[in-house]
Amino acid sequence: MATGWDPRTSDDLDGGEWRPVLDVPPPGRQRRWTVLLRWLLLVPQFIVVAVLSLAAFFVTIAGWFSALVLGRLPDPIASFLGSVLAYQTRVLASATLLVDSYPPFSFEAPGHPVRIELRSTPLNRWAVFFRLILMIPASIVASLAQTGWFAIGWVFWLIGIVLGRLPEPVFGATAAVVRYRMRLTAYAMMLTPVYPKGLLGDTPQPAAAQPTSATRPLVLGTPAQVLVWLFLLLGLAGHITSGTVRSDSDDYHAASPSPAAATE
Repeated sequence: MATGWDPRTSDDLDGGEWRPVLDVPPPGRQRRWTVLLRWLLLVPQFIVVAVLSLAAFFVTIAGWFSALVLGRLPDPIASFLGSVLAYQTRVLASATLLVDSYPPFSFEAPGHPVRIELRSTPLNRWAVFFRLILMIPASIVASLAQTGWFAIGWVFWLIGIVLGRLPEPVFGATAAVVRYRMRLTAYAMMLTPVYPKGLLGDTPQPAAAQPTSATRPLVLGTPAQVLVWLFLLLGLAGHITSGTVRSDSDDYHAASPSPAAATE
């Protein structure tokens, strides 16, 4: 099932491991009015995603204990978490202007252009036990990339309004960020044993191989890769600036006398 969890032994491995896949159609025309109002229109979806994410948090905890014992996720837990991940990804793809289709308020979305594919594979119990520690580097990378995208996302928003579509480099770099976030979440939920990778795209396929979608494989040209690096740098700058401002604010409040002390 391409939108959620497929409880089959994978016979389609890349280098001995199956990576969660994101399928998005090539960039096409978008209605300018939906681009203009995109984030406002998605407010109800953001609320649903917040509720589902909270539920998924507790289910993931249950899955963590189950995976330590069984070496895999029980199918009901995996199915629910896979469905939540697919829902989150559809909303994120719409929010980042990858597609014009509004995400349905449903786990099942057979007609929606954004799809993910997960495969049931065994889990290493040691990797499950230390999952929170192992995912720290990838979490930092994903946070920087996503923060950097939203720092200049308004530029892409203006481009979408003017052109009615996203240019190829912007589409590719944005899809890379969305896919990396999806893979990180799948790893955190133990839906995959494979560490998140592919932020700078995939290796070009042989000429005879037919691409399944615009993001399978996701081959980024130089302009798109430069944009990804820009996202990371902007995200890093944002975090440093935020930390500096917070530190200066704390120092100011520590140095400022309290009203009570000032009246003594």
